[in-house]
Amino acid sequence: MKQKAIQLGGVTLLILFILSISIALTINVTILYRVDISLLAIDQQSGLSKAVLMDNYHQLLNYLNLPWIRSLEMPDFPSSANGLNHFFEVKRLFLVDYLVVLISGIGSLFFIRYLKRYQLGWTLIRPFQVLIVAPVVLGVVMMISFDQLFIVFHEVLFNNEDWMFNPSTDPIINVLPEAFFMHCFILAILLMEIQFIIGYYWSKKQIRI
Repeated sequence: MKQKAIQLGGVTLLILFILSISIALTINVTILYRVDISLLAIDQQSGLSKAVLMDNYHQLLNYLNLPWIRSLEMPDFPSSANGLNHFFEVKRLFLVDYLVVLISGIGSLFFIRYLKRYQLGWTLIRPFQVLIVAPVVLGVVMMISFDQLFIVFHEVLFNNEDWMFNPSTDPIINVLPEAFFMHCFILAILLMEIQFIIGYYWSKKQIRI
């Protein structure tokens, strides 16, 4: 009974860590936005240079990532009260994600050490086999109807409609197109899949040790 409880808790921690670290990495891979500026012609459509767009993007990320920055100030993009409230809610989610990374990461480390100590690494084979399928299914759903997935994603995470930006009052939405967020989803899914595959092969390797 004790071993099953440890196993269940440990696998849960591993899933939380892989999910949260994938999100954290995706958030901070700023090169993705730099590439999309050219790929999606954001600079041409907005009339702003890549340097200006990246400067505003960094200002936004600094606000979202750093708890000691209390106000959002983007030099080239004014924000409405609703827009600022939405970014504040996003900031809280980002900080919660980083907290989950820390807690689940430490817990996962102790769990892996426990598995290695008692030669139980092989018990993760089945969980990782199942987990490998999840990002594939999510990717298929996303490709079929990303618009709907994007809406559901916001409806689950937010209890208001502040995320539905009005371009006239929150022009930042003009330079953060839906395609960019789709690319963020794709990157996060790929990062999760890579970690699940690594975990699967690691657990299989434990049989021979």
